[in-house]
Amino acid sequence: MAKQTFPGAVRKEPNLRQAAIAVIVGALFQAPHAGAEQAVALPTVEVIGTTPLPGSSLAKEQIPSNVQSLGTAAIQDPTSANLPDLMNRRLGGVFVNEMQGNPYQPDVNYRGFTASPLLGTPQGLSVYMDGVRLNQPFGDVVSWDLIPRSAIASTTLMPGSNPLFGLNTLGGALAIQTKDGYSNPGSAVQALYGSHNRQALEVEHGGHNDQGLHWFVTGNAFKEDGWRDDSPSRVGQLFGKLGWMDAKTDISLTAALAETKLTGNGLQEGRLLGRDYGSVYTKPDETRNRSLFLNVAAKHSVNDNVLVSGNTYYRKIRTSTLNGDINEDSLDQNTYLRNAGPNGNPNRTWLTNNGYAGQFPLFAENAANTPFPKWACIAQAGLNDEPAEKCNGLINRTETTQENYGWSGQFTVFGKLAGLKNQFTGGAGYDASRMHFKQTTQLGYLNPDRSITGINAFGDGVTGGNVDGEPYDNRVDLKGTSHTWSLYATDTLSVRDLLHVTLSGRYNMTVVHNRDAITPGGGSGSLDGDHRFSRFNPAVGVALTPSPALNVYAGYNEGSRTPTAIELGCADPANPCKLPNAMAGDPPLKQVVTKTWEAGLRGAIGNASYWNVGVFRAENHDDILFVADNAAGFGYFKNFGKTRRQGIELGVDTQIGDFTLATSYTYLDATFQSNETINAEANSSADANGNIAIRPGSRMPLIPHHIFKLHADWRISQAWSVGMGMLGTSGSLARGNENGQHQADGSHYIGSGKTAGYAIFDLSGKYRATQRLSFFAQVNNLFDRKYATAAQLGPTGFDANGNFVARPFNPNLVGGGDNSTLSSTFYAPGAPRTFWAGVRYEFGK
Repeated sequence: MAKQTFPGAVRKEPNLRQAAIAVIVGALFQAPHAGAEQAVALPTVEVIGTTPLPGSSLAKEQIPSNVQSLGTAAIQDPTSANLPDLMNRRLGGVFVNEMQGNPYQPDVNYRGFTASPLLGTPQGLSVYMDGVRLNQPFGDVVSWDLIPRSAIASTTLMPGSNPLFGLNTLGGALAIQTKDGYSNPGSAVQALYGSHNRQALEVEHGGHNDQGLHWFVTGNAFKEDGWRDDSPSRVGQLFGKLGWMDAKTDISLTAALAETKLTGNGLQEGRLLGRDYGSVYTKPDETRNRSLFLNVAAKHSVNDNVLVSGNTYYRKIRTSTLNGDINEDSLDQNTYLRNAGPNGNPNRTWLTNNGYAGQFPLFAENAANTPFPKWACIAQAGLNDEPAEKCNGLINRTETTQENYGWSGQFTVFGKLAGLKNQFTGGAGYDASRMHFKQTTQLGYLNPDRSITGINAFGDGVTGGNVDGEPYDNRVDLKGTSHTWSLYATDTLSVRDLLHVTLSGRYNMTVVHNRDAITPGGGSGSLDGDHRFSRFNPAVGVALTPSPALNVYAGYNEGSRTPTAIELGCADPANPCKLPNAMAGDPPLKQVVTKTWEAGLRGAIGNASYWNVGVFRAENHDDILFVADNAAGFGYFKNFGKTRRQGIELGVDTQIGDFTLATSYTYLDATFQSNETINAEANSSADANGNIAIRPGSRMPLIPHHIFKLHADWRISQAWSVGMGMLGTSGSLARGNENGQHQADGSHYIGSGKTAGYAIFDLSGKYRATQRLSFFAQVNNLFDRKYATAAQLGPTGFDANGNFVARPFNPNLVGGGDNSTLSSTFYAPGAPRTFWAGVRYEFGK
């Protein structure tokens, strides 16, 4: 692990405290030779920020958890496509579920907790940039495409439910520190080109003058066609920072803009993936993001013992989605027949629905000019008779506008307590948000290329779309506000610089107001609601350094997450919703509380090898899960008694001559710890009502038992270097197979209900032609392994050849025949072998 300064440390100006730590630690390391007259070699001290704001920082050996960091060299390495990809390759315990199949839309998981860009995914990780929380107010989602990687100086992954990082810190917190002109002077231009027409361009420039003014600006543009069918994406980001500093004060203004258009084609049914690895289930699936980020941050050393810091921020994000989907309500409908019509009149075409007694005219549409089911869908829409069940396609659209703003401030005092060295930090914060979420559904039909063509029928309860005589209203028009007040404090007491005891705590109070523009006034089906949540979360930890080669730590902490507007708006079993596209009803949910224990050993062997061994256990109380309903694709959120994530972490980082090697292993056991019955009709073990039983000890889906990573670099010469990496995970259960008892029968149930383990390798090379000019190349998935990072059970609308399936029926029976739905396993395929090459030119560095 690189040794350097990380977020939260006081940088740039002389810092007497950090110098004192270095001298004390150095003296400790040399204690056995105290009487010898020799030069004292001071070891490198890695300083870690312990709060989102700068100011409260400790040497890594004083922190009672397995904190991990990535410095500038790792961040700027062009062999990783973006920040999630870099974390997946380099940080222990991190793994990715490629649910959307887009490099900028992964679910990033750490210790079984998730930071996802997808609404409806239970979030469990908090993400900060320069002290500003990046989890969005609506759903706590994290849009990785809005984080400018070229502006990142370093990142720190703080494990556990650390209360100092506020709400949603259940499994960990990622703190990102951006560049500035003082630490990153000079200019650079970088360009690359690769597989699937991947193109990227980055530029940056930073500087400072003798009057204390410093500035930094960077921009990047990315686009590619994507390796799956019809999956282009583009990303544009611009970041700037302007500041002023002197020996005691540093103040800066940060502005960031981003505009992206991402295609995430999601999971694909297993048989179709076997036929064509790049195929998609339905399309389009587009997400557009536009964001503005402003942050004013300041820190000031009052004297050598007191440091104050704070910030105020504003962020606005506009998101729109366009998704073409199979209408799962149509999958169990009987096939339509054309016959001669009443009285055997052969000159008039009629439509017969074998599920109902009666015949309906087709008007001008017939099978000759409009293939089934298009003509059936259009005919039913024209009659305003249940097209919601007869149209096999849907086009879902959403529009979300979010504004969040707030401030935070803290002070840190370095001094003595009962004659012992002590560091105390106290702070407060306020975060507010406004959001507006709108969703509509248009009925349509599926084309041979898997796209959806809409018709003049909408799920609005007025224009067509009736289901069994009831209005089919899938619209949402929700406005909401939230306010969170926080108070926090942390104190670290050092006993003879050998034992460090840390006590921390944070109190959060959150108020959420939801208002439904479609069904106002509250009651069944209304999204109106006022909710209040509050809690104090504590933490305690100890770190002991009995020898220069050994550090021991142990800690306990608690964190919490309040239900988001989307969960509060989809919590009524009597009014199930279809996420992420609809919500209905809002019975109260409890906030999630996570209690984490952690202990471990870490140390050094010589001056070039570092190791760590740790164990952890995190228990979620009142966890929030999405429970499927009998209606196809519908469900609701509910509190689940208890879940547990526990495991073992190992890591080694060493350098031998011109070789560097880093490896990590994580054993992760994620289980349900309460009895529960949930709907899972696609599971072969479901009862007659489509339910399965979860028992204490049942594995949680999408979380592998084993994660292994290896990265090696060889510096062949001053100019040449090569690297190889390996990432391997064991298999995991699919969503819908929470009881682990699904078995394929080859007729009604297809697929294993789980993913297989996999190991993929990457290869990189770099050549520095001059001090300014360098070249690089990268090959991912070197052996072109076909693998899946996640899976889900569900109904499928296609046969093995990819044709839409009209359910079999008996034409001699009204309403007769086998119209059961075929269930299959859907997979999130990993990218095949891809490569890119590029050039970087630096000047003034």
